Amino acid sequence: MLRPVGEVSVPSPVVSLAPAREENGAKASLPLPPPIRVSAYFRRQPVVGWCLAAALTPLVLPLIGLLALLVRLTSRGPGFYGQVRVGKGGKHFRVWKLRTMREDAEAQTGPVWTEENDPRVTPLGRWLRKLHLDELPQLFNVLAGQMTLIGPRPERPEFTQSLARLVPGYLDRIRVLPGITGLSQINLPPDSDLDSVRRKLVLDREYIESADLWLDLRIMLCTGLKMLGLPGLTVAKYLGLLRTCRIPAWMHAVGNPAVAPATYGRAVQQLESVPRELPGRHAKQVNGRKSRAGKGAGAVPALSPHNGRRHQAARSNGRKPR
Repeated sequence: MLRPVGEVSVPSPVVSLAPAREENGAKASLPLPPPIRVSAYFRRQPVVGWCLAAALTPLVLPLIGLLALLVRLTSRGPGFYGQVRVGKGGKHFRVWKLRTMREDAEAQTGPVWTEENDPRVTPLGRWLRKLHLDELPQLFNVLAGQMTLIGPRPERPEFTQSLARLVPGYLDRIRVLPGITGLSQINLPPDSDLDSVRRKLVLDREYIESADLWLDLRIMLCTGLKMLGLPGLTVAKYLGLLRTCRIPAWMHAVGNPAVAPATYGRAVQQLESVPRELPGRHAKQVNGRKSRAGKGAGAVPALSPHNGRRHQAARSNGRKPR
C-alpha cells in the first residue's frame, strides 16, 4: 500500500559537496569543474511545477490506480514501489513509482543499474518503462515539495556517493529540485556506465544554467508525446530540444572506475566469479577478513558444479578433498 508522501523511513543525511576524497589512505581531489550559475527561474519554478502537478493529478489519478491494479494482477508484489533518492541539497526522500520489476529484483546483486532487456523487468513493466508511465506516481512527490516536474533525475544514495567521487561536478545536479523528466531524459537512454553519467551531467548543467518557462513547457510537451508512443528524438528535434553531448576533458574520472555502480549483468558476472567455499571448512580468509563458511559476509553457500563434483569424488575415494 502506498505510504503517505513525505514519510521517509531512513535517515536523511546531506551529501557533502566537498570535492576532496580519501582513497586507500591517500588524499586526492577531483579537478574543479567550471563554475555553474543557477538560473534565476528556479526561484519560482517549484511553484509553477506544484500548480501544474495539482492540476494534472486529478486527471491521471484513475490511470495510476488502474495501472497499479494491473501490476498487482500480472506479477507478484505490490503495485507501487518506493525507493530512497537524493534530493536538493543532498536530502534523502522516498520517490514513488509503479513497480516494473519482480519483487526480489536486487536480492542477490544489491543496488545496480538496469540494462537493456533486463531479465528482472516484468512484461507489463517493460511497456510501462517504454512509455514512462511508471513515473506518474511521482506527482505525489511534487505535491509534497520533494520534486518538481522538470529537472535532473534524482539518483540513489548508493550511486550518488560513488559517482560524486568519480565525476567532477556531479553534485551540481543537487543544487536544484530533482524532476520527473528533464532535458537529459529526452535526449539520452538510462545510465549504464560512467560515460552515460557524464553525458547526462552535461545536459543537466546546461538545463540548470538556462532553464526558463519556455524550455520547461517544451520538455513537458515532448515528454507527453513520448508517453503517447511518438518517437522521442524526432519530437525533440522539432521542438528544438535535441542536443549533441560531448564530454569535456575535465569531466573524466580520476579515480578507480571499479567503484562505479554495476549493471545487473555485470553484477551477476561478479557474483559468479566469486570462488565457492567447500562445506566443512571452518576459517578462510575472505576479502581480508576471516569468516565461518556459510555465515560470513564473504561466504557463498552454493558450490560450483566443478567444485561439487571434485568434492563428491574425493569423498567416495575415502580421502580428503583438496
